[in-house]
Amino acid sequence: MEGVLLKDIVIIYALAAGVVYLFHRIKLPPVVGFLLTGVLAGPHGFGLISSVHEVETLAEIGIILLLFTIGLEFSTTQLKQMRRPALLGGALQVGLTVAVSAGVALALGERTGQAVFAGFILALSSTAIVLKLLQDKAALDGPTGRTSLGILLFQDVAVVAMLLAMPFLAATPAGAKPPGEMGWELLAKGLAAVAIILVGARWVFPHLMHRMAATRNRELFIIAVVVVLLGVTWLTSWAGLSLALGAFLAGLILAGSRYSHQAIGSVIPMRDLFTSLFFVSIGMLMDLSFLLAHPGWVALGTGLVLLGKSLLAGGAALALRLPLRVALGVGLTLSQVGEFSFVLARGGIKLGLLSQNAYQLMLDVAVLTMALTPALVWAGQRLARSSPLLTRLRHGGRAGDMAQEHGVQHMMGHVMVVGYGINGQNVTRAAKSAGIPYVVVEMNSSTVNREAAKGEPIIFGDAMNPAVLEHAGLSKARVLVVAIADPVAARHIVATAKDLNPALYVIARTRFLQEMPALYDLGADEVVPEEYETAVEIFARVLRRFLVPQGEIERQVAALRAEGYEMLRGLAAPSGGQQEICRMIPDVNIATLQVHPGAVSVGKTIAELGLRKKHGVTALAVSRGDKTTPNPGADTILNQGDYLVILAEPEAMEGVRALFR
Repeated sequence: MEGVLLKDIVIIYALAAGVVYLFHRIKLPPVVGFLLTGVLAGPHGFGLISSVHEVETLAEIGIILLLFTIGLEFSTTQLKQMRRPALLGGALQVGLTVAVSAGVALALGERTGQAVFAGFILALSSTAIVLKLLQDKAALDGPTGRTSLGILLFQDVAVVAMLLAMPFLAATPAGAKPPGEMGWELLAKGLAAVAIILVGARWVFPHLMHRMAATRNRELFIIAVVVVLLGVTWLTSWAGLSLALGAFLAGLILAGSRYSHQAIGSVIPMRDLFTSLFFVSIGMLMDLSFLLAHPGWVALGTGLVLLGKSLLAGGAALALRLPLRVALGVGLTLSQVGEFSFVLARGGIKLGLLSQNAYQLMLDVAVLTMALTPALVWAGQRLARSSPLLTRLRHGGRAGDMAQEHGVQHMMGHVMVVGYGINGQNVTRAAKSAGIPYVVVEMNSSTVNREAAKGEPIIFGDAMNPAVLEHAGLSKARVLVVAIADPVAARHIVATAKDLNPALYVIARTRFLQEMPALYDLGADEVVPEEYETAVEIFARVLRRFLVPQGEIERQVAALRAEGYEMLRGLAAPSGGQQEICRMIPDVNIATLQVHPGAVSVGKTIAELGLRKKHGVTALAVSRGDKTTPNPGADTILNQGDYLVILAEPEAMEGVRALFR
């Protein structure tokens, strides 16, 4: 059996390599290539795979690893910001989808239980496909990504309620537990799992990871990460929750620790490998013979599902007071049928809630909606960029009211900041400390209400809307700072702002270097790429450590930015000027030492310690409380808690440190 499974895996990856390469050449997403690989290799295609169940089991690891890495990249602060999309948006999306789907099924003559169950199946979206697409496009931090993820998390929790409700929708099969007893059992398991996870997250897992990391053994650390991941995932599965939710929680548990980055680096190669296997396993479910026998029904079902779910999910986003372009993105992103719908469908067959033909129709429709999702998301982004209607229909009035309230319309020569995330907040703090007037345009209504109550000059609106920019005083502003993570919106805002006020100085933030040319072409005066600005800051600090004069450091940093970070793009040898810097660097170190209790240096003068005579060390400054004394004399007495800044050769440092321990 092992040889058969190994042969099947070789066939899958060999075929996937060819299909995905072909899709890469014709610029189609790899996800669709993996789905097609499954269709071709599966039992309903050429029948190349015989170990279908084993492949599906391995594929579940892909979902677990994908959601685990998503959780690792999140923080509790980000999770709190998603409360509204998750609770309100998720409840609306699931509730509306179940209600509309059940209504259509009832109109077609289905029983109430079967109609509601059809709504359950259609209410769920594909967590794996959506998060893979958003992650590949670096769109998880944008409004579409955050809202979609919040709704997906609500869906994963709602699955538990759906599983509890299924026995009530059908007659209880012979030998099965009564619905009430089953419900109480699931509730008890759920509470027990939550209690164990909370205790583990608070006391067990941090201690475990600390012990494993202290060994400096890479293999042991990876094993510990896998134990946390699979342990939490198994607990949630045992309690009736989805594997995806358990893996996401496991990632969140480690996200706040100092070990999250090492954990991500350890699992990413495995994640990509198994996630591709998951998409292949989904493709294997599609029955081509059923599709060829009923092409009209499958096409009609696929179209209705995509249209209906897009409208309902987009409506839920509009209820959150998001702009039309974001609502469009959310709707198209969540328009497919989810992988957990397959689990519900299998249970529905056993309970008599779904016929075999309906099950196969659902499978074909689900796979087709998944395959079409990348194209729909791309089309939605193009429409959002090009449609004037989507950028003008919303938020103009509300922005105008708030602008009047804050006196923004009377500002002159101010800074306009788009986005009030970490970058936006840092810009406003700097502006406030420098006495520069500013106004913030933010699309998160909760953030706007909270900050407005504190007296911040912040208005609610979508900066892609020219009316919002006008109400925020764009025509009188001196500088525009675009500090949002959404690359599509950033490009549109830069272009719109330059059209409205050609004299405006525009500074745009971008996460990736490849976004820079487009932003410059659209009129941005400066583009700050986070990828390389971090490297520039490190570069400057390294030069300071080597005592390079501050003027020379500033010249080098300015040259780096002026040449478009060209030096950081490749491995070319440094220019002559940079080599000259290396020759001017002296072989000395600057260090700050604290006088600890019981140290030899407590109560002694600098002369008594013989810093210069015995150790060849120069004292540069002494800091005591709020007072710093530069160039201290030899008779300066050192007290417990003082800080002494010294200049010394590297080999002299260790001997001096012993005097202060």
